[in-house]
Amino acid sequence: MALKQVSSNKCFEGFQKVFEHDSAELKCKMKFGIYLPPKAETGKCPVLYWLSGLTCTEQNFITKAGFQQAAAEHGLIVVAPDTSPRGCNIEGEDESWDFGTGAGFYVDATEDPWKTNYRMYSYIKDELPKLINANFPTDPERMSIFGHSMGGHGALILALKNPGKYKSVSAFAPICNPIQCQWGKKALGGYLGPDTSKWEAYDATQLVKAYSGPRLDILIDQGKDDQFLSAGQLLPDNFIAACTEQKIPVVFRLQQAGYDHSYFFIATFINDHIKHHAKYLSA
Repeated sequence: MALKQVSSNKCFEGFQKVFEHDSAELKCKMKFGIYLPPKAETGKCPVLYWLSGLTCTEQNFITKAGFQQAAAEHGLIVVAPDTSPRGCNIEGEDESWDFGTGAGFYVDATEDPWKTNYRMYSYIKDELPKLINANFPTDPERMSIFGHSMGGHGALILALKNPGKYKSVSAFAPICNPIQCQWGKKALGGYLGPDTSKWEAYDATQLVKAYSGPRLDILIDQGKDDQFLSAGQLLPDNFIAACTEQKIPVVFRLQQAGYDHSYFFIATFINDHIKHHAKYLSA
């Protein structure tokens, strides 16, 4: 698959780049951001995938999170894809901010008219890593994943559904139990249909109950004044309870009053997450 470079900016002696490609899985053009640390010029580096939240593109994380200095120091390639297919001309894809464009929810849709293009789960799991490994100096055996909100949900389910694929996982304010919240019910119902038993395959709280893979240390940061936490969209307590029951280690940090759902919150704690992943990726 041919890559077209959209932009390149030197940053902490590495390069923050954006590429475009034709996705076979999503049947449209897709963009992703990739940070190449200075170490990538002389050797293979581990890869950390970031999944963004509702309404985001590949730009939000690379311009707002301030992760590049830590990624350069730890020698990590960081990949930030878009959050949904774009420009598929599906009726209704641009009608609401929490479904359709910018809201792929990291699932493989089974319902018309979404099932042809809305296959973000397979895109992130298979197509994108193959593309990255074929075109950049990566170590395919060392890969981790993290994300924010809808992307935190995506990171958790990808790690839990694919034991051993990712060395570590972390999330900022993830949607932990989508089958129980309005965002999740709307997205999963629309993409997967009315049978709620199918939704459970994309719910971290349900998946962790059946997880039997290698040890997975999970780090979650949550702002205390996150408006979506108080609105019952994130439901971290349900996930923590399920992890505790299964004896799966999770570090849950409820950050003090004032921290919300924004990238200001993410930027404050991003270095901790880069260090968390570097610990497992450097081994």
